[in-house]
Amino acid sequence: MSYQTLTVVALTQETADTVTIHLERPDRQPIASRPGQFLTLILPCGPGGKKERRAYSLSSTPADAPRLSVTVKRVPGGLVSNYLLDTVQMGQQIEVMEPLGNFTLAPSPKAARSLVLIGAGSGITPLMSMLKAVLAGEPNSHVLLIYGNRNEESVIFQQQLAALEASASGRLQVEHVYSQPLQPMAPHRHTGRLNRTMLLRILEQRHQFPAEQADYFLCGPEGLMAEARAALDLLKVPEARVRRESFLAAADTAEAAAGQPNGHGDVSANAADEVKTTRTVTIQYEGSEYLIEVPKGKTILEVALDQDIDLPYSCQAGLCTACRGKCLSGQVHLDEREGLSDSEMKQGYILTCVGHPMTDDVVIEIG
Repeated sequence: MSYQTLTVVALTQETADTVTIHLERPDRQPIASRPGQFLTLILPCGPGGKKERRAYSLSSTPADAPRLSVTVKRVPGGLVSNYLLDTVQMGQQIEVMEPLGNFTLAPSPKAARSLVLIGAGSGITPLMSMLKAVLAGEPNSHVLLIYGNRNEESVIFQQQLAALEASASGRLQVEHVYSQPLQPMAPHRHTGRLNRTMLLRILEQRHQFPAEQADYFLCGPEGLMAEARAALDLLKVPEARVRRESFLAAADTAEAAAGQPNGHGDVSANAADEVKTTRTVTIQYEGSEYLIEVPKGKTILEVALDQDIDLPYSCQAGLCTACRGKCLSGQVHLDEREGLSDSEMKQGYILTCVGHPMTDDVVIEIG
């Protein structure tokens, strides 16, 4: 896992409680990223200067290189978001992990597709990255953004979105949904909750976005995700056409081992599985091998960090994949597998932040 120290080169005040932080390497060399990925910031804001990590989706696109931008919204009581918004300044250096994440798309100049992006609040950030990348890189594609907020003043990227829509020659439509609007109704505005009824009303009016042929990207709190999925089910949208990324409020408080090119252990996310006793786990990381004892109720990552083994991690919720490793032998149970694809699960990949050893022969390769 690669770490970088980046410099804050610009700050953009998006709303009263949201700021976009623009970062670059001191030598201005680009850092590879994909639209929709996230950047993990490592900040000394814990007790006694303890370093804390938080993953923030990139609102920039690869075309913005060497600049990487993250948009941070203040969370009441949030340790990292409050620290950032209270202290960040031009010229400040911030340690980061390089961009990660599978909630991405790859623009193709030859593509001619319909994209429907559904988000709420700060869930707009990865969708903004995707939206800009598609508008710039796919001249034959069309994008519909359905974006929910409390009111007009809480819309992140409001001016950018208006400018992009005005210059996109009809290829971008933005539908704002306000639960408590400040102004009377206007075009592209809807009053009420962004729920399945509202989504159906909007989608059924957009004939250039045929429901079963469009690709959908969803990002926001769990309630929105459930409502959106219910609406798409009613429209008979195939599961394969829907990608999602959960934003959890709690987040702010070489594939094979040498000599074993195809070997891996068993990975389970079955709720019936139960870790009943302390198990020994071998971790292979950066040329070293560590043996740890993982008791019931503790994750592999928690024990490793307690023993000062500096494994990579970020969200600690099983979503971001920063802590991904490969189970070379033994069996591991995952409390949450949202961040892993079915293919990755079958290949033996696990997430140490939600992983519990089920046998005494667990060997995990990180990186």
